Amino acid sequence: MDIKKQAIDNLKGQVGSKLSEPPFRQKASVLIPLFVNNGELNVLLTLRSKQLRTNAGEVCFPGGKSEPQDKDEIYTALREAQEEIGIPPDQVEVVCRLLDPIVSKGGLLVTAVVGFIDGSFLPCPNPAEVSEVFAVPLNLFIQKKDHSMLGAPGTPSSLHCFQFHDPESGRQYRIYGLTAAFAILVAVLALGKWPEFDIDLESGSFVDSINSRIIRTMSKL
Repeated sequence: MDIKKQAIDNLKGQVGSKLSEPPFRQKASVLIPLFVNNGELNVLLTLRSKQLRTNAGEVCFPGGKSEPQDKDEIYTALREAQEEIGIPPDQVEVVCRLLDPIVSKGGLLVTAVVGFIDGSFLPCPNPAEVSEVFAVPLNLFIQKKDHSMLGAPGTPSSLHCFQFHDPESGRQYRIYGLTAAFAILVAVLALGKWPEFDIDLESGSFVDSINSRIIRTMSKL
């Protein structure tokens, strides 16, 4: 089966429930842009501008806070992606809204929207928000060799982390936290494989919120 079609089949139906969404939280959405390159699934990521007030210089997916005129989480993700990396909404083949939203450390209720883009897309980053745009093979996020945990395992500060060396630019990137969590979830679903690293759970921690979703995802394979 075609790798893109297989990934879409795996991802479809992963729309999360809205029943548990606290109405008082500020909402945000990110777009997880997938594409096929040389027969391999890849994902597009950004490096946030160092001039930003929050999370400056960190790797993330294009996205941001919802605005009053936004129709839903998908609209927010597509609008933000266009503003940050210049991709028109009509050039994104939206596949699903990924499981339930996750509350970020900053208190935002973040929804991940998964979509396919054309592999020939050339990003046009908004320098006020994005300093770099780069592609990562999706299978990086299920491999043990590039994975580690930041902080003591099972504590509120414990986060999944991946190191990525970009062969094209020679740059080294650290991908961690909520971005890494969403990437693991998408990789597990789209590739239909379990991670090679252990997923540990400790009740009450931030990492528990992430890991419980990963385990719930893997249990459906």
